[in-house]
Formats: sequence, structure tokens, C-alpha cells
Amino acid sequence: MTALTLPVALPPATRKAGLGGALRSEWTKIRTVRSTIWSLVAMAGISIGLMSLIAWATMHRWGRFEPREQADLLRHPLEIILARPVFVSQLVVAVLGVMVISAEYTTGMIRSTLQAQPRRLTVLTAKIAVFAILMLVVGELLSFAAFFIGRQLIAAHIPVHLGDPGVTRSVIGAGLYLAVLGLFSLAFGAILRHTAGAITAVLGLVLIVSNLTGLLPDSWGHHINAWMPTNAGQLILQPQRAPDDLLGPWQGLGVFAGWTALLLIVAAVLFRTRDA
Repeated sequence: MTALTLPVALPPATRKAGLGGALRSEWTKIRTVRSTIWSLVAMAGISIGLMSLIAWATMHRWGRFEPREQADLLRHPLEIILARPVFVSQLVVAVLGVMVISAEYTTGMIRSTLQAQPRRLTVLTAKIAVFAILMLVVGELLSFAAFFIGRQLIAAHIPVHLGDPGVTRSVIGAGLYLAVLGLFSLAFGAILRHTAGAITAVLGLVLIVSNLTGLLPDSWGHHINAWMPTNAGQLILQPQRAPDDLLGPWQGLGVFAGWTALLLIVAAVLFRTRDA
């Protein structure tokens, strides 16, 4: 006869699982998923590589430009070396932001996550905090790298320095814009809970709807276009405020952050009340 052996009793819990544990858990998830690392590497390589190619080609053809075109490039030196890398990077950030939470719904892992930490707002707060910090660090590194590499490529014809009016703010603002966009996309992922649908919604809003509002007539159309989330946020990339801009650079980023906060509140309410 085989004797039954009783399992060793586990020590009693000394404290409740809190935000610290959730933060460590979310950081482990995001850094151990290969798609995250490769997406960030591809984002940096493609955006900076494409910018370098465009900047080199622009300088190579400098003598063929009309004086009006040269003057326009001199007035907007960051258009090539900062705005275009951010345009490419935002596509990757939008996808990553959605997948931070939607991927768990797709695989069903969200149920395991909530079993380990039943406090749903703690889970969502940890996801938001970890992804925001990651995107802020990556965004700032990418924006400064793009600026310094691009500056060397255009220096022969278009001198630009961090000390020029509005330039430092634009470079720092580019990283802030990408971080806010990541949270904006995460909110869509939490609300829709479907990867393809949320990515389509975010990219459709960024690439199509925001541009189409510029076709609306009269002053009310101009106001709607100015207050669209990413249209407002991208004002931070401009060193100087244009005469027809309704919002300043920091005001625009504030509007984008406001839209994002509103969506995150909706996401938190739904995340707390809906079934996993």
C-alpha cells in the first residue's frame, strides 16, 4: 500500500498584491515579447534610415531647387530631420500601444492576469505606466538621434542647432508626442479589445480622418481640424507657430493629452465593468 503524502503548506501571505508587483509583471511581459523588441528596432532603423536617405537626396538636389523652395526648407529645417521620422515612428507606436492590452484578450491571457491580480484598475494602471515610460524613453532617444544625424546631413545648406528658437522644445516634444500617442492607442485597444479593429481605428483616425477634416469649409471646419487629437499634438514638432494655427505647440500637445486622458477614463470604466 502506498502511503499518502500531504503537500507542504505554503507560508501565509504577508501582504496584498499591489501596484509594485503589477508593474514588475507588466515590465516582464513587455520586455520578453520578441515582437516588442523587434518592432522598436525596426521603428528606429526605418525611420532614421528613411530620413537619412531623404535628407541626403534633398541636399544632393539642392542646386536644382528654385529660390522659393530653398527658402521654404530654410524656414522649416525640422520638417525633414524630425517630422518625417516621427511620422514613420507613430505607425509602429500605434500598433504597439493597441497590442499591449488587446493581445491578452486575443490569447485569453487576460483571464490569467486578472486571476493573479483581481484589482482591475491596478492592472490597467500598471500597463499604462510601464508602456508610457517605455515610449517616453524610446521616443526621446529616437528624436534626439534623428536630430543629430539629420543635422549633419543637411548642415552644408541648412544649418540648425538646439539653441535655435523652438528647436529644443520640438525635439523634446517629439518624444512626448510619441508617448501620448502610445497611450492613446492603448486606450483604443482596451475599449475595443480586438487587435485588428483597434489598429484600424487608430490608424484611420491618424492618417485619414484627421486629414479629411482639413477639407471642411469655413471657420468651423478649421476649428474641428485644429482640435483633432493628432493634428493638435503634432504642433509640438514645429519650432515656430504658424500665423493660422489656432493653438500653440504646448496647447496642442495639451489637447492631445486631454483626448488621451478621456479615452483612458472610458477604457478604465469598461475594463472594470466588463467580463474578461
